[in-house]
Amino acid sequence: MLKIFVSLPPMNNFALIGAAGYIAPRHMRAIKDNGCSLMAAYDRFDSVGILDSYFPDAAFFTENEQFDRYLSKIKGTPKQTDWLSVCSPNHTHDAYIRYGLRLGSNVICEKPVVLNPHNLEELLKVEEQTGRKAYTILQLRLHESIAALKKKIEEGPKDKIYDVDLTYITSRGLWYYASWKGDVRKSGGVATNIGVHFYDMLIWVFGPVKKSVVHVSTHDRVAGYLELERARVRYFLSINADNLPANAVQGEKRTFRTLSIDGDEFEFSAGFTELHTESYRRILRGEGFRISEAADCIRLVSEIRNTAPIGLKGDYHPLAKLPLAPHPFGW
Repeated sequence: MLKIFVSLPPMNNFALIGAAGYIAPRHMRAIKDNGCSLMAAYDRFDSVGILDSYFPDAAFFTENEQFDRYLSKIKGTPKQTDWLSVCSPNHTHDAYIRYGLRLGSNVICEKPVVLNPHNLEELLKVEEQTGRKAYTILQLRLHESIAALKKKIEEGPKDKIYDVDLTYITSRGLWYYASWKGDVRKSGGVATNIGVHFYDMLIWVFGPVKKSVVHVSTHDRVAGYLELERARVRYFLSINADNLPANAVQGEKRTFRTLSIDGDEFEFSAGFTELHTESYRRILRGEGFRISEAADCIRLVSEIRNTAPIGLKGDYHPLAKLPLAPHPFGW
């Protein structure tokens, strides 16, 4: 009996939503570095000249309807997109992941995958209904220093509880408050927008959350205390440049990032920007982080966002005492 084998195109064609955003170039680079192609991109804004550096032949649309029509038109052809990368504002992730799955694509979504736990639960149902998979970027789990730390904790004394201080200050100008990032309904606030990957990293290394206390939560900072299975964590996250220590400037960016464990500084500053390529490589091999793996950190940031701060009581981060700043727009 003669068997005829039909050669199907490899599953390496991508479409991308959010091409004009800050994080999109890392996804474009990851697609290119992994030998894949970008067939189409969409953004409401047309400042996407970065496409020339990676995929100048990619179709680009500023209308969602035209983007959808194009992807439907090329379905079943060699240009068919088997992957959709989502780099859009946080509050749109849920809808675009649903769109990609129902289109018949697997999806790679930038963090935070969603803003609320119930959104994630519904997306898991759509995965099951469509038979497609959605992945998220949890790149700190791929950082060599952090992976080594996790191994050290796992191999250390099983009854030891570590004392951890996390400080992350990444300055943002007035533009931040005029953008979607300054709207807690769209970004999830400071804890979600700049902190979600740090919370995921802490939970991944030290175990699940047993207790969460919020000491300070404003438009420009959040400080609190976490009890994890293997750690007591005090954290301070801020986008206010006035919170920076004198020696904090890193290159052209006004950024300060530090993690101390039992009083010892843990260094993991380098290597952040290269991890998207590795994330994509693992996803394409079927080894990436499914959106279900983000459940614990999404649950935590949602709880932090919806918890009333108690003020400077109990075990709080030293920087929580810094003077609070008024909202730049007077809100």
